[in-house]
Amino acid sequence: MTNLNENQLQFRQAMAHLAAAVNIVTTEGPHGKLGITVTAVCSVTDSPPTVLVCVNQRSAAHDIFQKNGNVAINVLAGEQSQLAQHFAGATEVPMEERFAWDIWDDDAKAPSLRDARVALVGRVSDTYSRGTHTVMFVEIDSIRTRNEAEALIYDSRDFHKVSQLTAV
Repeated sequence: MTNLNENQLQFRQAMAHLAAAVNIVTTEGPHGKLGITVTAVCSVTDSPPTVLVCVNQRSAAHDIFQKNGNVAINVLAGEQSQLAQHFAGATEVPMEERFAWDIWDDDAKAPSLRDARVALVGRVSDTYSRGTHTVMFVEIDSIRTRNEAEALIYDSRDFHKVSQLTAV
């Protein structure tokens, strides 16, 4: 592991307290089929519908996402924390086995979870590199939502189920 300076350590600690939705970002194509757990996903614009996804350039998935071009952003529901663990590499389950489970929509251009809170499928339209990561801009072609599902967030280095809150 690289030695981090004090500023980097403080930044990582601060980001650990930035609660974020948990996503499994997947791709499939001539360069392979894979998925990773990601919290760095953000809407960009609705015209055309576009989100950004940040992927570490040292990740084996990085080049495969860019080369395949097809991407699904599966926003996880509250009950899907174990899936997040699998795709974060925290378990010993091989990638092929993860995609053999009967939880995927076979009609999408990239693996899309049937029970995701939100499933956004699209294509990488542009990229921007900054430091250790690449920002991938994904233009969305299809959207599926499960409105009744609770949210799953990552905060303080742990997963938390969040029920829909009443507005004040």
